[in-house]
Parts: sequence; C-alpha cells; structure tokens
Amino acid sequence: QVQLVESGGGLVQAGVSLRLSCAASGRTFSSYTMGWFRQAPGKEREFVAAIIWSFGFTYYADSVKGRFTVSRDNAKNTVYLQMNSLKPEDTAVYYCAARTSNTARASNVNSYDYWGQGTQVAVSS
Repeated sequence: QVQLVESGGGLVQAGVSLRLSCAASGRTFSSYTMGWFRQAPGKEREFVAAIIWSFGFTYYADSVKGRFTVSRDNAKNTVYLQMNSLKPEDTAVYYCAARTSNTARASNVNSYDYWGQGTQVAVSS
C-alpha cells in the first residue's frame, strides 16, 4: 500500500525558506511522477511542482518558478520541495501526490493516484 507522508511545514515570515519532505513507501517509485500541490482556504487545489522520479525531469507552476525546487533522494525514497523567498500568497496546505501514468499533464490534479495528508505552510508579511 502506497503511503506518502509530508513534513516540514510551519509558520514563517515572508522572504525566508522552508523545505518540505515527502516520504514515500509501499512501492518502487522509479516509474512514478511525484507532484506537489497546495490548497489555500476557499480555493481549489493547485499544482505547484512535479518530478518524474526516474529521469529527474521537473515541472513548475509559473507562480513558483525560480523560487521553488523539487528534487528526490532515491536512497531515502523521499521527494523534497525547497521553497525560497516565500510570500504570503504561498500560504496553503501542501500535499504530496504520486501517479503511475504520465499521459496527462503533470499539473493535472485528477491524474494522481495517491495523496499524503498535507502539511500547513503559513507565511506572514
């Protein structure tokens, strides 16, 4: 059974950095795409970033490009989201997700099969 466990969220001031982790278990993830999504209160869940585990190809939402970096550690079966220059508008619950099929765009929230429980990120101005 696939399990995704996020950690690393918190309350920070604008301009600082945070690194989120997603520990994955229950499968061999080398053929998976791992995504990060976020959901702010009253808003729909939106794509943040994704990485194709085997190749290391990465994708980013325009709103985070140049500030956020997604990476993975094969030995630890963990995916990271390094978030720099945080802004108040980055405040949301951040979710890690995994999918086996790569036919849909990496930003397609409905194409992911597994989800973590989420970790809260709050950025104050």
